[in-house]
Amino acid sequence: MRTVTRTVGRIAAAGLAPLAVAAYAAAPAAAHGSMTDPVSRVAACYAEGPESPRSAACKAAVAAGGAQAFYDWNAVNIANAAGNHRALIPNGQLCSAGNDKYRGLDLARADWPASALTSGPHTFRYKGTAPHKGTFELYVTKDGYDPTKPLKWSDLEPEPFAKVTDPGMRGGDYVFSGTVPKKSGRHLIYSIWQRSDSPEAFYTCSDVVFGKDTGSGKPGSKPSSTANAGGATASAKPSNGPVAKPPTDEQISEGASKSTVEHGGHGDNDPNTNGSTADSPLASPSSATAATATGGGLAQTGGDGSAPMIAIAGAATLAVGSAVLFAVARRRATTGHRGR
Repeated sequence: MRTVTRTVGRIAAAGLAPLAVAAYAAAPAAAHGSMTDPVSRVAACYAEGPESPRSAACKAAVAAGGAQAFYDWNAVNIANAAGNHRALIPNGQLCSAGNDKYRGLDLARADWPASALTSGPHTFRYKGTAPHKGTFELYVTKDGYDPTKPLKWSDLEPEPFAKVTDPGMRGGDYVFSGTVPKKSGRHLIYSIWQRSDSPEAFYTCSDVVFGKDTGSGKPGSKPSSTANAGGATASAKPSNGPVAKPPTDEQISEGASKSTVEHGGHGDNDPNTNGSTADSPLASPSSATAATATGGGLAQTGGDGSAPMIAIAGAATLAVGSAVLFAVARRRATTGHRGR
């Protein structure tokens, strides 16, 4: 018996670590979503087509960071944010959340595709490719915002104008309401989605226009020139600028095969996060939480390291089991040989 035990130990020590590492590496990265009303920069450029975008701003963004960032449109995140957004994201990198992969989203331009927005009540939509429990906070830029300058934290109003926890889902979108402050001209809506089941958080920049597009957050101001990715200066025409459109379900489905992040789940066989587009009614935070507990479209799992750890545990079990079988078979063979 001691021989079996020693053999198990040696085989497990030699074989378990590589299997565990392989299992961890095989765990797919997860994708989670982006704002679609008003449309985020990354979603708008993905909708135009990462290989051949139509608008000058999206062309410049692809030139700056490559097309892959836009196939991965739903993964602008920080894995260990834990609410420390301002400490982790430098000024000038809010739209990329400090991720170099998405640096094209930080280009300071007045001609990003934009959505028309009015002050007052508005229904917001956030495409959730992998649902989670958490809180959404929406900020708008201050009066006088200049889109031709790098976006700083101080450019945002100090408090979110909309905040909601565990909103319900419809058609694969989180849907929630908020009251938009009175603004004029071109502005930006900044969203933070902080998960409550993980320290992970997601970020979006949505360009919006209140009334006439003046090129800035100042009524009646003249459009500014903008620098493209190559450093050349181009004349922005925000009054006739492109309208931001969200990607269609067909575009999302077609582009998933070119994405480097998982669409619709986490590889953990959790029906609540793997490809689930089940709708849940609009609800208050309390009823939304109740819906979550009964599988109403929100999930408490995924992206927090649990899936890789489960994979490692599975690999460990397989390794130990194989070692035991091998040792027992060898012991029996040795015993039989001696008997002869």
